[in-house]
Amino acid sequence: MKNIESYFPALTELQKSQFVALSGLYSEWNSKINVISRKDIDNLYLHHVLHSLAIAKYITFAPGTAIMDVGTGGGFPGIPLSIFFPEVNFLLLDSIGKKIRVAEEVAGAIGLTNVDVVHSRVEEEKRKFHFIVSRAVMPLPELIRITRKNITKEEINALPNGFICLKGGNLSAETAPFKHIAEEVSLSTYFADPFFQTKKLIYVPLR
Repeated sequence: MKNIESYFPALTELQKSQFVALSGLYSEWNSKINVISRKDIDNLYLHHVLHSLAIAKYITFAPGTAIMDVGTGGGFPGIPLSIFFPEVNFLLLDSIGKKIRVAEEVAGAIGLTNVDVVHSRVEEEKRKFHFIVSRAVMPLPELIRITRKNITKEEINALPNGFICLKGGNLSAETAPFKHIAEEVSLSTYFADPFFQTKKLIYVPLR
């Protein structure tokens, strides 16, 4: 939790309490339903919460922004982002029922009112959003192909509507179809821990 506060010193007391509560909640649920690898649960804040919040370093979403987190699993990056942006509306979607149940239970336990949790395939989701976010859920061209229909034409943010993905490694093949418009940011720009050396944020605007 110290990592979160050091990088985001302006958190409210409510936000701090919600972030603190994640440790116990995810540890409890992970003992029943494996949404985070057993050996990685001790790194919850660094590898999952702070990683998710890289998106908050890249963009400050305007109040009223609608965001869909595709393949959220147990709620990443959606739950950390929904804590950070309480005036932004999030849809957390996953096709695996037991994982999405964890996200729903955690969101309820910490009192998030800006989160809707859906057990569904993204191909079946018809609603419109300003941004699609995801964390290494599928190759970027495939993600854009199946979610392009969900991007609204209404613009309310400083950045054009589009896709923000958290991924690792060499992404040149994935970003090749969008090389003239995609932006790739190394997360080591934001966070000093060695874990982030190979981690990237990819933004692809949909114009």
